[in-house]
Amino acid sequence: MSELTPEDSLRLNVMLAGELHAVRIDAANMTILGLTSRGTVSVKLHPTGRSDQYLRTVKELLATHAIGSPSGYPAYVQHWSRMGQARDNGLDRLLLLGDSDAVTSVAYSPGLTAELARRSWWAHPVADHARGMLERECVAQDDVGKVLADFLLEHLPFENEAHVIMRTVRVLLQPGLTDEEARLTLWRKGLLDNAYQVGFISRLQDEIPEQLDSREDFSSVEGKLLLLSEQGNVFAQQIKRVLSASGQTFFQAYGKLLRYPADQDVVLVLLEALSSYFEVLRSLHSCQGETIEIIHHNVGVFIANQEPESALTQLLKTLPELANEVRVMLVLSCIDANIATPILAQTTATGSLMRKKLEPLFNQILQQLSVLIGKNFSADPVRRRGR
Repeated sequence: MSELTPEDSLRLNVMLAGELHAVRIDAANMTILGLTSRGTVSVKLHPTGRSDQYLRTVKELLATHAIGSPSGYPAYVQHWSRMGQARDNGLDRLLLLGDSDAVTSVAYSPGLTAELARRSWWAHPVADHARGMLERECVAQDDVGKVLADFLLEHLPFENEAHVIMRTVRVLLQPGLTDEEARLTLWRKGLLDNAYQVGFISRLQDEIPEQLDSREDFSSVEGKLLLLSEQGNVFAQQIKRVLSASGQTFFQAYGKLLRYPADQDVVLVLLEALSSYFEVLRSLHSCQGETIEIIHHNVGVFIANQEPESALTQLLKTLPELANEVRVMLVLSCIDANIATPILAQTTATGSLMRKKLEPLFNQILQQLSVLIGKNFSADPVRRRGR
């Protein structure tokens, strides 16, 4: 093992003796960078032998200083396991190792804070870390969240995996991270790649860009729905939401996306988004049934067994013309990723072949959506191109 030159040893120890927040190793330029409250400091190395062996000696010095063991991050992980300690203990020390795996551990730790996110980003600025850290509210609401969001926005055009695009869009749509213009740009990218719009469907269900009009008959029932809604009638609140401009925009977009999902990741996110939209209804009745036909039957039993004074009965008595829409809402509230599992479990297909296998199921869902928007999706010539 190479020994450090006296000059390198002195300068590294001086760096470590200061108020150091994180360490980054630039192997190409043989430089050790340190983050302090005053900015970045650096130590240029002067190896006397092989560079890789010299860097190994440097890492041992860093590890000994940070965690008391020259073995570095692997030894620290073993210590955690042996002692049964929570993995958010000593996260700040891991950032002093100059080890990318250690930084990843910090970025995804339950104990991550905004300050640790800021240091981690300096130590190893990669898109996966930005996405993971932005999923923490404490990071998304801090100034560092905007830094991470700007990075993801800039690099998003270079992503080509549907699940990565959907996840990125989801985190970017958190309050305060993007402005209206940026959100509209992201939405319109979905004209060429629908993974962008799937991200909106799962995150901003009531705030989809380019809002459409409410359903044609909404004005004729709005007053009665508003009165019931103000009395706390959850079913009235939900049907009012569906018939409004935001609801019609959501379901129009949803139907178009459901016809042309790119891969299984998109399918699962879409189905979970539908379940999420009707989450409040899902909690009010027993969602049982492996097929839509069985779900329809069970919903019919649920409606028939309602007490005369129940909220659902009151809605149906007040607005009997919405009986089909109410029934469909209850059916759709029971649909989630599980309904596609028997099909997806038997294939790894993507694109048109996958859509062909899912077509019978999706046609049934689209029939339900047609009731909510008063429009047959099969007659809609608009097509969004998938991946």
